Amino acid sequence: MPNPLLPGLQLQPLPYHDHLPLRDPATLEMVVIHCTELPDLVMARAYGERVLYESGAGNSGHFYIDRDGSVVQYVAPERVAHHVRGMNAHTLGIELVNTGRYPDWFDSRHQAMDEPYSEAQLRALEQLLLALVARYPSLRRIAGHDQLDLEQVPASDNPALTVARKRDPGPLFPWARILAKVPLQGLG
Repeated sequence: MPNPLLPGLQLQPLPYHDHLPLRDPATLEMVVIHCTELPDLVMARAYGERVLYESGAGNSGHFYIDRDGSVVQYVAPERVAHHVRGMNAHTLGIELVNTGRYPDWFDSRHQAMDEPYSEAQLRALEQLLLALVARYPSLRRIAGHDQLDLEQVPASDNPALTVARKRDPGPLFPWARILAKVPLQGLG
């Protein structure tokens, strides 16, 4: 039976899904766009399944969009996922599969994020965002992970230097296109 949120949406709950706190969907305020900074969806799933907290949960977005435009839901919107520090309670996380800075995330010599997002990914993202806004009218804003987590960390190659802890979705993410097509307010 197809999920009514989005045709073709694949439901693949994480092993700890049911341990994540429930929330009132009417409290959802913002969508946070991420990129996996990993080579593929298989590795992103493996990272999402890693238990990092005493609750038995790990870090994960709600939805993942692969390069071919397929959309997978790992966490239901009615549950709190760990995807952006300090802002999880009222946000939804959407992860786009993209290499980003992998595997040297914090190497000062490897901070370019030069993999473009595919047209299929962007179309799927637009469709997902429109479906989410229709389902959850309290959603009003959209932001990139890099706009919400501004922490600088020591560079792995030279601790005297600092690099951004989070740069996703990165400089190639087409904010103007997305903001023109969805009724969400960007952070600017």
